[in-house]
Amino acid sequence: MLSELSAIIESLVFTAESALSTDRICDLLTEYSREEIRSALAELEEYHQLRNGGFELAAVAGGWQFRTRPVFQPFVTRQIKAKSSKFSQSSLETLAIIAYRQPITRAEIEHLRGVDCGGVLKSLLEKRLVRILGKKDIPGRPLIYGTTKEFLEIFGLKDLKSLPTLKEIQALDEAPQYERQDELPLGQELLIPVESDLPFE
Repeated sequence: MLSELSAIIESLVFTAESALSTDRICDLLTEYSREEIRSALAELEEYHQLRNGGFELAAVAGGWQFRTRPVFQPFVTRQIKAKSSKFSQSSLETLAIIAYRQPITRAEIEHLRGVDCGGVLKSLLEKRLVRILGKKDIPGRPLIYGTTKEFLEIFGLKDLKSLPTLKEIQALDEAPQYERQDELPLGQELLIPVESDLPFE
């Protein structure tokens, strides 16, 4: 059974439009200490894990949010029939560069991609996945870009430290041991057919 504070926090997280940070919960519940709130959050997280229901309390985008369990995703999409956000290859490349290199200017992004990124940047800004952080203190004072809280929420990341490392990404490309096969040793005689093997005179 949940404590009253855990139940209060559960209702706050449930009704929040985006991930609710511990700081925001503390601001809303001034009658409780930060330690009491942290303890109640831990209790709430454990309660939903043990309950093994259709959703869980997840630490995402620097806050807390209720999310359906990934294992039930195929069933949930049947019901809501929602179109998942589709990203073009250029959008994903640009977003990855910004996520890993932020704060970064448009010129730096274009240098890394080798193509103009104006349209892609505008699209990412409209989708609220990227934001303008300010201006770089160099001649021309170009805008600098970084990712948003919405970016973390969409990709299910607790924070930017949760981004996969280069090693983890490279491991995805490596074929498992059982899929690898050595080249068959072909003798010279198999490479050049002799006259008697040809199907015509």
